[in-house]
Amino acid sequence: MGKSRLEAFSDGVIAIIITIMVLEMKAPHGSELADLLPVAPTFLTYILSYVYVGLYWNNHHHLFHVVQRVSGGVLWANLHLLFWLSLVPFVTHWLGENHFTAWPTALYGIVLFMAAVAYFILTRTLLAVHDEGGNAKLAAALGRDIKGKLSVLAYALAIGLAFVAPAVSLAIYALVAAVWLIPDRRIEHVIES
Repeated sequence: MGKSRLEAFSDGVIAIIITIMVLEMKAPHGSELADLLPVAPTFLTYILSYVYVGLYWNNHHHLFHVVQRVSGGVLWANLHLLFWLSLVPFVTHWLGENHFTAWPTALYGIVLFMAAVAYFILTRTLLAVHDEGGNAKLAAALGRDIKGKLSVLAYALAIGLAFVAPAVSLAIYALVAAVWLIPDRRIEHVIES
């Protein structure tokens, strides 16, 4: 199967996710700068979530540059990833509305954790499809994925810490996002070679 419909569908879903997130933000009542303070947690959570959704879109886009074909398993693995990403607007809103309390902070981390696991499953499913056809480019581009594995561990730690120190959990979520902002050149190097 070709990959173009999967890419187009994924791009559309991710665009809708970002749109829903911004629509969840409500303007404050009042016209003074001080009126923005009550919505600051929602805005900060939106920024973090926007970065995360953008990171997934960016990595998904790069990943599919080296993908030659997809299978039914890849379609389901991709839908699994999109499912977890589709929950980002909900947990973003709940976290922002409740000013970073324990359960919203933990659930935010659970969604991030599961999205990372789903992305890992997608990459492994793609590798299985491409191993059949002998595409070594994909395997070379993905490498050992140490950053991805460490991210999952960081999310697990942050989920546990949410019940003790939600601010530390949020700092971990932000740190993981910052690490992923540093471009991963593996796929670009494989495409260029």
